[in-house]
Order: sequence, then C-alpha cells, then structure tokens
Amino acid sequence: MEVAMKIGFIGVGAMAKAMIKGYINSGQVNASDIYVHAPHKEKYLEFANATGINCSNSNQEVAASSDLVILATGPKQVVDALKDVRENLNGKILASIAWQISLERLEELTSYDLPIIRLIPNVNVEVNEGMLIYKANENLVDQRLTDTVKNLETLGKMIEVDEDKFDVSGSLIGCTPAYAYLFADIFSRSAVNHGLDKQTATQLAAQAILGSMKMIEKSDKSPSDLIDDVCSPAGGTIKGLLALKKSGFEKAVIDCFDATQE
Repeated sequence: MEVAMKIGFIGVGAMAKAMIKGYINSGQVNASDIYVHAPHKEKYLEFANATGINCSNSNQEVAASSDLVILATGPKQVVDALKDVRENLNGKILASIAWQISLERLEELTSYDLPIIRLIPNVNVEVNEGMLIYKANENLVDQRLTDTVKNLETLGKMIEVDEDKFDVSGSLIGCTPAYAYLFADIFSRSAVNHGLDKQTATQLAAQAILGSMKMIEKSDKSPSDLIDDVCSPAGGTIKGLLALKKSGFEKAVIDCFDATQE
C-alpha cells in the first residue's frame, strides 16, 4: 500500500476539508484519488470543484472507491453512516475522527475483523503541520499499520495515545491553535499600539511563535529552561513575564484548559 492510496471521506465538515487540503498540499495524494460524500451536497460542492476532488453519490460509493475510509461525521451521525457502509468495508481500512466513539464501538458497528484506526487531528493539518493522536485496533498491524501511519503523516506529526487519554489529549491539540492565534493577535495588536503596522506585527509574532515551538520540539531543554535562556537580568523579557504572572496569566491558562475538560 503506497502513501498515495485512494482516500474517502464520509462527512465534509471543517476538519475533513482541512485534511483534504493538507493531502493535496503535500503533493503525495492526487485530488483525483479523494472521494467525499455528505448530506446537502450544495454545502461542499464549491469546495469540491475548487480542489478537484470527487463528489460521490453515496457513502457506499465512497467506501467502494477508497482504500482508506475516513469517518468524519459528528458523533450523532456515526451509527447511521456506518450502517450505510458496513457491507462495503471489506478489504478497507476505517479511520474515524468522530469524537468519543471508541474503537470497541466502531467494531460493534462494523466488523470485529475490520482494521480500524481512531484519530483526533487538529486544524493545522491543512498546512501539513498538524498534530494527530491515534490508536489502532488489533486488526491494523505490521505493514498495513505502517503504511496507514505514513499516509497520515503527510498531514503532520502522529503520536500514539491510549484511548483513555483521548479526551485530554484531544483538547490539548484541538483547542491550542485557537489560543495560539489569540496570543499572536494580542501581541501583534500591542505592537501596533506602539507604532508597528499590523501586517508586519502579525508576521513577526507568527514567526517568533513558530520558531519557539520548534525549539521546544527539538531542544533537550524543558520549556522552563528555555524561558530562562531568553531572560537576561533586569531585561524586558523578565519584566514582561512578571507582568503576565501578576495579571493572573498562569491561572487563566489553567482555567481555560480545565473548561475544555468540563
């Protein structure tokens, strides 16, 4: 099985669209090898025409045309969607990005012999810098698992996580982009307040954040140690950090994440 396998999406919501754009942007999957179907075709027809992907006439047609079938519906639509295609999944791999639908439940709704991988991606898959957590069932092993992971790695980084940690891990990777956007927006607007134009300020903030995240990923140091490296005695950075602490930044972030778990 090659990386550029035929890929089907059951459901064409925001995350499915982000994944499709990422696949096409990667240059390793042809738009002509992507098949989609969802109710209300008029809602995604313009997107399909713009990207060159195939609009299938049914979920069954998606499954029949694809090697990797990605279940991208909301949790409430999972039962009906899988009832539609369960007879068409023989020889296929099912990937589910539906929240809170366990591997065991997916097996109950399809087949206990079906290779299944459960995923939670974030929106950064659109630019091939996504974070995806995954867990495969016991039927998806060896070369098929390797090939499936390799295919999905065109969208970003894959990390295996036990299913009982999916909720907390999913919140961390799924919500963090919005908070990073907010952080960049606030800092760039603050720079505008001090005379920098908005476009330049946004570019500078975005690159500074991007580089900092790569430092965390590649450095042997902890984030706390990296903070210390940036702070010179009596410098502007340490004064800014103390201002954040005084304003309750740490508690606000903790409260923010706790709210996602509730």
